[in-house]
Amino acid sequence: MSAIDPVTLSVVQSGLQQVCNEMDLAFVRSAFSPVISEALDRSDGIYSKEDGSLIAQGELGLPVFVGTMQFSTRTVIERAKEIWPGDIFAVNDPYLGGTHLMDVRFHMPFYYKGALFAWLSNTGHWPDTGGMVPGGFSAHATEVEQEGLRFPPVKLYKKGELDQEILSIFLSNMRIADQRIGDIKAQSAALFVGERRLTALLDKYGVDLVNAVIKEMRGRAAQQMRARINTIPDGAYQGISYVDSDGVVNEPLKIDMKIRKEEGALHFDLSGSSPPCQGPMNSVLATTKSSIYLAMKHIFSEVPINAGTFEPLHITDPEGTFLYAKYPRPVSGCAAEVSQRIAEAVFDALAKAIPERLFAAPAGTSGNFALGGYDPARERAYVLYFFSGGGYGGSPQGDGLTNGCSTIGISKSQPVEVLEQRYPVLFDEYSLHEGSGGAGEYRGGFGINYKVRLRRGTARASMVMDHGRFGPNGMAGGAPGGVNRVSVTRAAGEYHPPHLSKDQDIALAVGECVNISTPGGGGYGDARKRDPALVLEDVKRGYYSRDEAQRLFAVVLTGEPFEIDADATEKIRAGR
Repeated sequence: MSAIDPVTLSVVQSGLQQVCNEMDLAFVRSAFSPVISEALDRSDGIYSKEDGSLIAQGELGLPVFVGTMQFSTRTVIERAKEIWPGDIFAVNDPYLGGTHLMDVRFHMPFYYKGALFAWLSNTGHWPDTGGMVPGGFSAHATEVEQEGLRFPPVKLYKKGELDQEILSIFLSNMRIADQRIGDIKAQSAALFVGERRLTALLDKYGVDLVNAVIKEMRGRAAQQMRARINTIPDGAYQGISYVDSDGVVNEPLKIDMKIRKEEGALHFDLSGSSPPCQGPMNSVLATTKSSIYLAMKHIFSEVPINAGTFEPLHITDPEGTFLYAKYPRPVSGCAAEVSQRIAEAVFDALAKAIPERLFAAPAGTSGNFALGGYDPARERAYVLYFFSGGGYGGSPQGDGLTNGCSTIGISKSQPVEVLEQRYPVLFDEYSLHEGSGGAGEYRGGFGINYKVRLRRGTARASMVMDHGRFGPNGMAGGAPGGVNRVSVTRAAGEYHPPHLSKDQDIALAVGECVNISTPGGGGYGDARKRDPALVLEDVKRGYYSRDEAQRLFAVVLTGEPFEIDADATEKIRAGR
């Protein structure tokens, strides 16, 4: 075939992207669970029939699923004995190319004119898959069976028909089964939408042209990533990050990221990281690799995303570490928390090579909070799953974003009004975590505070969060961001989790509440170089106190309303 002209390439590429975007929208609009319909915790894409490699992914999908769905689709391709149009395989086994048990992947072979053309795959976070705590985030789990129902690739739909026997197994082992059936039908409907839209695209442009575009897209993405990598000086770079604890043993877990740049490629070595841990902060291999992929996409955001993007990235399997979890290690914290520490280690390493491209560490936690109980007014059980935003790190381009989504996603917090309507809770507070942005020439963004009060019935709270021991790192002399804080206000007094931001089965009575403050981002650059006028503005807004302005930024404020004491400020800045 002759070379593809740029216009045709762009049109077909956009068409493939639109197929995925429509799958995203169909999934979101029909899902029952707020974590999908409101928070957008899902992803849809098109994958190669040969090896499951990424062809296109919806723009509204979580970045961490980019890599993992490649591995999961490949697993289904290898294991599927017999496939037909309309078949849909469901799998949540973390060790088979996944994340944690709550992220359930659906895979459907796509046929065009009787021939297999590609696979359509998606992932949705189910708020519960069984296990010993509502929501699946068991902070003290020591084996994967305690986290929920684990299933290998099973054919949930056969030739377009839902298998009621397999469905009954699922629903009999999960809480709030009425929500699960709604999410299952929404997730499968998204794939059927993709089937129709991709068929229309192939009808219009033909198989040969679309295949040629896919090949060209992959080659160009690889070429562009290599070009960006070549802006990094040859050499070896090391980055370090820490997980607070594993939820069972109250000691930090180390991520030791060694990166070697040579000949247009990056080589990643994590072998110096901590050994497998007892608690749920182990990471399966697919999540570990996907975390590196998304970190590089953060750094070189202009590179288009498909399998070619990752070709110059070579990752040595970190055998013998907690970043290569094998059965039966618990893994509920891998996708939401450990993945972000892995990304931070990549950022820390490459900041030494290309500081102009990097930024101080973001909040780096999804703030996984689950509340399960019984609502007597509605005579039904419930599981509320909530994740929250935090501050982004400062950068040479400016201050960090406040209340941004996690490093691994583009998801958003669910509206508190929706949660209050659906569950017996009241949000007493939802505010900025003032002072949490790390000081710097460009300060970090702020996390948030929220307080959830039980209005009726009884409930158990569980949470798997991080950055409670170590705040997000600053860069180029900037200070770390504020830490994550959790407390529970009870009639008997205030309770603080021993593992700071990880705990489970905290019993709540009516009127008792959980208080959470998320981390702020790290600061970038010397705080003494921050424009005093910006410090004054932050103080006027209540972000920092007058004392903090002087202590953190060496800016002296006087009077009422506050004014900058220029002489005193110059003096203390010169004296430090």
